[in-house]
Amino acid sequence: MRIDAPPGQPAPTVARRRLAAGAEVVDEGVHFRVWAPARSRVEVRIEGAREAGHPLAPEPGGWHAGLVPGLRDGARYRYRLDGGGAYPDPASRFQPEGPHGPSQVVDPSRFRWTDAGWRGLRPRGQVLYELHVGTFTPEGTWAAAERELLALAELGVTAVEVLPVAEFPGRFGWGYDGVDLFAPTRLYGPPDDLRRFVDRAHALGLGVLLDVVYNHLGPDGCYLREFAPGWFSTRYHGEWGDPLNFDGEDVGPVRELVGDSAAAWISEYHLDGLRLDATQGMFDASEEHVVALVARRARAAAAAAGRTILVVAESEPQDAALLRPRAEGGMGLDLAWNDDLHHSAVVAATGRRGAYYHDHRGAPQELVSAAKRGYLFQGQRYAWQGKRRGRTTRGLPPRAFVAYLENHDQVANHPRGERLRALTSPGRHRALTALLLLGPWTPLLFQGAEFGSTRPFLYFADHGGELGHRVREGRGAFLRQFPAVAGPDMRDALPDPADPETFARCRLDPGERAAGRELRALHRDLLELRRRTPAPGDGEAELDGAVLAPEALCLRWLADGAGDRLLLVNLGPDLEADSLPEPLVAPPDGRAWRVALSTEDPRYGGAGTPALDDAAGWTVPAHAALLLEPAPEGAA
Repeated sequence: MRIDAPPGQPAPTVARRRLAAGAEVVDEGVHFRVWAPARSRVEVRIEGAREAGHPLAPEPGGWHAGLVPGLRDGARYRYRLDGGGAYPDPASRFQPEGPHGPSQVVDPSRFRWTDAGWRGLRPRGQVLYELHVGTFTPEGTWAAAERELLALAELGVTAVEVLPVAEFPGRFGWGYDGVDLFAPTRLYGPPDDLRRFVDRAHALGLGVLLDVVYNHLGPDGCYLREFAPGWFSTRYHGEWGDPLNFDGEDVGPVRELVGDSAAAWISEYHLDGLRLDATQGMFDASEEHVVALVARRARAAAAAAGRTILVVAESEPQDAALLRPRAEGGMGLDLAWNDDLHHSAVVAATGRRGAYYHDHRGAPQELVSAAKRGYLFQGQRYAWQGKRRGRTTRGLPPRAFVAYLENHDQVANHPRGERLRALTSPGRHRALTALLLLGPWTPLLFQGAEFGSTRPFLYFADHGGELGHRVREGRGAFLRQFPAVAGPDMRDALPDPADPETFARCRLDPGERAAGRELRALHRDLLELRRRTPAPGDGEAELDGAVLAPEALCLRWLADGAGDRLLLVNLGPDLEADSLPEPLVAPPDGRAWRVALSTEDPRYGGAGTPALDDAAGWTVPAHAALLLEPAPEGAA
């Protein structure tokens, strides 16, 4: 790449840029490039430097670029536009003073990785763990979170999925109002701390996925319009703010920069995948949808390093096409979140069917169908929205669907941010945990679930003034879709998202980590059994299921007889039967069932399990799950 030089001086030649925009360290100094078609003059202003500024040369398509000789890693800078205001870099790699401050030059090549042998993640066999760095530990930093990785690896987790970390304003927040697509927030530590977190995870055999938001940007600290109003669409309406412009006029740079963002997270931080937030808000009528573009760019960045990654979708409309190959008209993603399983499980556990739980009964058949077919709504009418919902999942493997009893959204949508464990009986909670961790889907645990955290997870965002007022009112309006919240006794009792105490209440308690031994033992043993259970959809086993009683079900893994498994889940009263006219509960020929795990084992806090298959018949305890495996007849 040839760089324009001051008059009378030769133009230096620098190494090829890795990405289209941003500040990149080269041999001669730092090369800057920014898309600013709305501006005729752009100059780089270095913080603390004597020079007034370093002009960038205009390039075709609204780009401006140039070299600042001798500049190195760590320098802070802004772009001055048309001789007026100076703003942070839209492709900044770090904002040490927050989104309103100067950008900092970051040279990712300076970090010394130790994960050369790590080859990434594949869709099969994953157990995900969602965490928010700011509340995962009392310190709320990458360094503190790194110390907890060993415990997750020993539990049986295979990958952590981190809530968004792109720079956002304030002292705390969920991260979904990020404004810098390339810069990890300064709140959790410098960029190299994120790299150390990932490097340590890989050393322990854990992958790291990052939640990224490409459907909108936050309202505070976003300066993209100063450079290019064309960043945002005027064609579509977004639920959380103006959507990015992926299919309007002159959108090549927008699409390129979003693709570069995905590639940078993978290449510069060795991440093992991305979870794409609210893909239904990534509006695009282009031949290659931006979701497919992001996946392609991320995979290419990983492949260049000899690694494989996972790309995960959140899709409120449950568009199964996201999971289908590009050759079949899909987006080629690996996994998708499944709210249907969550909603049915919560209704089964609590009986409450307000708001978006309306279309779910919590019946055993729903849980069986979710295990066999993923989404429950695949094109039929969804009464809560008054329209059809979902698309067929036919031909997709069960592991393609991410299942959970809790995640950040679903916990926070309870008015007090309560965990499911606090909303149901201990037995039902253990039984549903067994269903989650043994089921054929890809399970996801939310931080603290493994030891029974009593800490809430509420919505928090450090916005002040009028914006803070609008956020508070908007959150209250959203939660009032739930009948209990709309009542007079809760209307004024909702926590203020901007109150630091709201944020502080959500931090996990280290004392509870140590005290939750029974629930941790249950999670560990279930995940060990999961590793030994055949995986449906991979040619190892066929999965089937049946309803045994109004609140009881079974799932049967049909393998080679010796590899068969039978999971009994009873969310109702004791199930006592002198016979069960259901062929799925029959043991393989010449064998009998023995209990491999019971959630009523006293080691897990249960009350004990009666003999399962004796002369008097079967008894499955109330609010319990049992995993059965074959044994020689007479040895069970």
